[in-house]
Amino acid sequence: MEKPAFRPTADNLPFWEGCQQQIIRYQECQDCSTVQLIPKSVCAHCHGRQLLWKDASGLGVVLSYTTVYRAPTAAFKGDTPYVIALIDMNEGFRLMVNVRDGTDTNVAIGKTVRIDFEARPDGLFPIACMEAA
Repeated sequence: MEKPAFRPTADNLPFWEGCQQQIIRYQECQDCSTVQLIPKSVCAHCHGRQLLWKDASGLGVVLSYTTVYRAPTAAFKGDTPYVIALIDMNEGFRLMVNVRDGTDTNVAIGKTVRIDFEARPDGLFPIACMEAA
């Protein structure tokens, strides 16, 4: 069974195009400077329409994480256990991603991560890599 494919929309296409170039992209409102990762056609804060796509540094820190022991579907059964983390990116948005080679012993709240990319049949997906202490 194959993992679900990503389905770009008009709002999130620049994010997925960035991933294929190994870049994390996010939106910033030019009216109020609010940063948002979840792409929208208007600013979630001021409803402005002057949204600019920016490239992130790819660095952040672990806000929270969990280890998945039971696959949600058969497509993920061979991947368990795996770690999913919520990352506070340096630019001010949050990103939820899997952690490469993540285990309960090497992932911790407050640890620095670097976003890398993992090849799947339908393209490159962001994945967190723990930075050396």
